[in-house]
Amino acid sequence: MESVVALFSEPAQAKTALQNLEARGFDRDNLGFSISDPVAENDIAQDTGVSPEQGAPAGVSGVLRGMWLGLLAGLAISLPVWALIWLIPETRIYSMGGVYTVLFGVLGGGGMGGIFGALAGTDHGDYVKLLRQFGIPAADAEAYDAGIRSGHVLVVARSERGNKSDEALSILKRSGAVDLSQVRGGGALASQRGTH
Repeated sequence: MESVVALFSEPAQAKTALQNLEARGFDRDNLGFSISDPVAENDIAQDTGVSPEQGAPAGVSGVLRGMWLGLLAGLAISLPVWALIWLIPETRIYSMGGVYTVLFGVLGGGGMGGIFGALAGTDHGDYVKLLRQFGIPAADAEAYDAGIRSGHVLVVARSERGNKSDEALSILKRSGAVDLSQVRGGGALASQRGTH
């Protein structure tokens, strides 16, 4: 199966591109889109009948990132409490309580961060991994992912035998696909083909 992907700066352009693709005979099951704004995602899905693409599950990286962020947040919140207890002479007798505060702040922050990291990782997942599965080169997949995170809309059109890929590419370009250099500083058009 061959996939064609493109980035659009406005949800209305992506919606038009999806409608144009469907009008040219592309099945809704072979179309998809991704956007970081859940309200715009819902609007596009309702207006076009096309389901949003979900990134590949983030796996362990989302959990570890969440744990580290939670651990740092717990430390940032509890360490000043311990420092205040230690600095004020009348409260030094409670310094062991301050140590426990730091310990539980770090452990609690890390645990909660891991839970939220796991939930966030399975919600939107890893678009770089998804695009690599579509046959998009790694550097371009990272640029597309950065585009999604910066508010652009990714549109995907799949052609089972590859015979409609050129037509899909042409439709996406005419519908206003942005230049990938606007996203990463390169010079490639933000629509291309990938085989998987």
